[in-house]
Amino acid sequence: MRLALIIEYDGTAYRGFQFQQNGPSIQEQLEKSITALTGEKVRIKAAGRTDAGVHALGQVVAFDTAATHAPDTVLRAVNHRLPDDIAVRAAYRVDDRFDPRRHALSRIYRYTILTGTAPAPLRRRTSTLIRDDLDVALMDEGAKMLIGVHDFARFGGPLEPEGASTVREVFSSGMAAIDDTIVFNVEGNAFLPHQVRRMIGALVDVGRGAMTIENLGQMIDGKETGATSRSLPPQGLCLIKVTYAEFPPKVGE
Repeated sequence: MRLALIIEYDGTAYRGFQFQQNGPSIQEQLEKSITALTGEKVRIKAAGRTDAGVHALGQVVAFDTAATHAPDTVLRAVNHRLPDDIAVRAAYRVDDRFDPRRHALSRIYRYTILTGTAPAPLRRRTSTLIRDDLDVALMDEGAKMLIGVHDFARFGGPLEPEGASTVREVFSSGMAAIDDTIVFNVEGNAFLPHQVRRMIGALVDVGRGAMTIENLGQMIDGKETGATSRSLPPQGLCLIKVTYAEFPPKVGE
């Protein structure tokens, strides 16, 4: 049978979601815990590969097993063997054709910025401190410009395979400020490597006056302007949710 899990993790101690030869990964920890339960060598598939230091509240993974444990049993047993910074939030039995990456309709990410001059130790792992004064209204105007179908090559890292399409669709994008915190929420069908961190990097430059809103628009349109987007640090980024047409199952299904 095929099981799908919704995973939450603090990515601080890991080299990213995907298995790495040079350090610990979320995938490695999950597979070890599942193997300890089922006695099988499993390979999980995920909705997306978060980078080193990036967090998730709603990552989705799936794997096949010959074991017959109920989903609730899998949840408890896998969590028992996982480190404290990774947890299974929900477990479901799904159709054998379910693919968490190919069947995803959208991914929702959030980037959190802490403003001010003093560090915040309790939030240092989940936000990025920006000491400059930021024009949040102008940043929100720039964020709205990202909505739609665009070639985001100016905002993405190297792709595999080389030459793959860099066209993506952003469904919603916006900034919100609450006290000393600025949040960038963005939803798209998919994202290029580093795309969200580079988009917020460009928006921060707009907010601090280092880039004009016109330059940002030209970057989105793929025009050569001399403007570049820098990638903000990973700890402020979190994969909030992955949406599907028929997952998670409704109660009773």
